[in-house]
Amino acid sequence: MKLSRLYRPQDRRFWLMIVLNLLSAILAWLLRSWPLVPLATVVVALFALGNAALGMFIAWDLLRDERED
Repeated sequence: MKLSRLYRPQDRRFWLMIVLNLLSAILAWLLRSWPLVPLATVVVALFALGNAALGMFIAWDLLRDERED
């Protein structure tokens, strides 16, 4: 596995990974900054964790991809 395979500006998966990880960071900041009702806290936390997990899965997929761009 090469880390250079992760950086692929031409691949849509790269940009989706970036967007998901940024959204996850924004949601985590929202959880820490504003007091939310418990149900909203759970929903936002689940979205943040889901985005992070999907972003990591896409990163793993990019690292495993053998194509040369």
